[in-house]
Amino acid sequence: MKINYSKEVKEAQNNGVPVLALESTIIAHGMPYPDNYEFAKNAEATCHKYGVVPATVAIINGSVLVGLDESQLESLASDTSYKKISKREIGLALAQNWNGATTVSATMHIAHKAGINVFATGGIGGVHRGVKYSFDVSQDLVALAQIPIIVVSAGAKTILDLPKTVELLETLGVVVLGYETNEFPAFYSRSSGVYGIHSVNNTIDIANIYNKNKSGGLTCGTLVVNPIPKSKEIPIIQLSSIIQTAYEKASRYDIEGNKLTPFLLNEISERTIGKSLEANKALALNNIKLGAKIAKNLS
Repeated sequence: MKINYSKEVKEAQNNGVPVLALESTIIAHGMPYPDNYEFAKNAEATCHKYGVVPATVAIINGSVLVGLDESQLESLASDTSYKKISKREIGLALAQNWNGATTVSATMHIAHKAGINVFATGGIGGVHRGVKYSFDVSQDLVALAQIPIIVVSAGAKTILDLPKTVELLETLGVVVLGYETNEFPAFYSRSSGVYGIHSVNNTIDIANIYNKNKSGGLTCGTLVVNPIPKSKEIPIIQLSSIIQTAYEKASRYDIEGNKLTPFLLNEISERTIGKSLEANKALALNNIKLGAKIAKNLS
């Protein structure tokens, strides 16, 4: 797989400057335009503020890009034809010259191949509610079990079955570290009621644990879960009925597979009158700040 690096990312790697991988699905499919373009610019500015080079990953015209220029970012944000590319679709995208935004699993794979050890996102996918009927489990969990990089997220998306998601992460052997918490966060909410993860209080410890995993021959990823800032969270008790109603609507319209998550998040955004969009931006930028600090420690 040929990787096309931006000039900034290539120079950073040649000069030993830390690089932080960023996904593109949050831009193309996670927020409306122009909020998504503003977020993308803020995400890259945050990286620079902390002395780290941003490497937003996408596939454009069948080419894997690690690091985007301003025109590519704007195209990603404004062009609604961009496909959603998970790890399993990378070969299809390259063979058929797709324009696409990479999900967590695809971004992890490309970042690892590009020699980038830290990736910051919003929230990972996981086990969907009603899994015993649908068997709907995100590829993100399999990628975390197979790709040895650090992923910083605000836990898993609130719409998921979080107890089963955490249980499956344990089954798959994924190291889960809670940044200043032993409770698995729930994306928009700091609390999920799911405890038992290992708490760490500084980024030096995170970098050290990751390095020990690698030297010990572990091939899984290290998931760092970072709760949304208190001032921006939406308590999970406020979201429960909204999520239930959104699932019922999705069932009536036979919405499933990779269309389900965007549908549910859009329903939540509408019913919270945009509060969830602001929470999404805040938690993602909070993860980028933490990811940048970890990347600096690793470098």
